[in-house]
Amino acid sequence: MVKILVVDDDKTINSLVCNALVGGGYEACGCFNGKHALEAMENSEFDMIITDVMMPEMDGFEFVKRVRLTDKQIPVLFMTALDDKPSKQLGYSIGIDDYVVKPFDCDLLLLRVGALLRRANIERSRELVAGNLRMNKDEHTAVCNGGEIALTVREFDILFKLLSFPKRIFTRSQLMEEFWDFDSSATSRTVDVYIVKLREKTAKCDGFEIVTVHGLGYKAVIK
Repeated sequence: MVKILVVDDDKTINSLVCNALVGGGYEACGCFNGKHALEAMENSEFDMIITDVMMPEMDGFEFVKRVRLTDKQIPVLFMTALDDKPSKQLGYSIGIDDYVVKPFDCDLLLLRVGALLRRANIERSRELVAGNLRMNKDEHTAVCNGGEIALTVREFDILFKLLSFPKRIFTRSQLMEEFWDFDSSATSRTVDVYIVKLREKTAKCDGFEIVTVHGLGYKAVIK
C-alpha cells in the first residue's frame, strides 16, 4: 500500500488529511513539524510527502530542502495558506511537485495525490509514451512516428524529466543543478538554448508541448 507522510502543525487539518487519504486507499502517517517528519523518515519509507509551510521548529521550506539532499524523486505536495508568487517560486525552486492553497477540497487533494503518484511511477518505469513519441531511458532512444530523434544525452535527460512530471514546473536552477552538475560555464541562458533545441527537434511530436512559465522556468503539458 502507498504510504504518505502528512506534515502539518494544525492537528485538525492533519487528522482531516490523513483520514481522507485512508478513505482513498492510502496509508497515512501524521507529523506536526518538519523536525519530527525527518525523524519519521529515518524509521520508515514513504512514497509521498504532503506538507504545510508555516510550522514551528522547522518550516516546510527547510524540511523540503533537507529531504531533497537525500531524495530527489519522492513527490512533495505543499498545502499552505501562502498564496503569493514568491512563496510558490521558492517552493518550486527547492523541489516541490505541486502546490495546494488552503482551504482546499479533500476530493481535489486526492486527485492531486493520484496524479503525482502516477508521474512518479512513470519516472521509475524507465519508459515513457507521449502521443506519437516513445522514449526508453535504458536505451536512451526517442522515437517519433517510427523514426528516431537525434538527441544528445543531456537533451534526452531533460526531455524525459519534463515528460515524467507533466505540468510540474522546473526552474532553470533546478535543471542546471541536475543536468550540468558543477559545469561552471553553464548559465540560465544555457538552459534556454537547450529548450529551444528540444522544441525544434520534437516539432513533429503531437502529444505534448514544452511551455515557458515566465518568472519560474519550464514545464511539459500533455495534449
